[in-house]
Amino acid sequence: MDVLEKIFGKTAQMTVLKNLISHKGDSTYLSGIAEETGLSHSSVARVIAPLVETGIVKEKPLGKQIRTFSLNMDSELTQLVLEFYDRIHEFAD
Repeated sequence: MDVLEKIFGKTAQMTVLKNLISHKGDSTYLSGIAEETGLSHSSVARVIAPLVETGIVKEKPLGKQIRTFSLNMDSELTQLVLEFYDRIHEFAD
């Protein structure tokens, strides 16, 4: 079990966030996140919305129905999340 899961519990939103962190710098689709995490497409769509609203995740439309998602590396909040993520894992090791 991951240290973040030990502290905060295993949630769909945490799973999605960890997936995006592991692909930092890359864009992905809802279906890609769902496939990699084992979550349903609707669960990923539901839990990624607040991450987009807070600016941690960038959403980029590609046409009418296709959207890509990536960490918003320009966001100060994202930088704080990444720093916390890295530091908590250093502590756990």
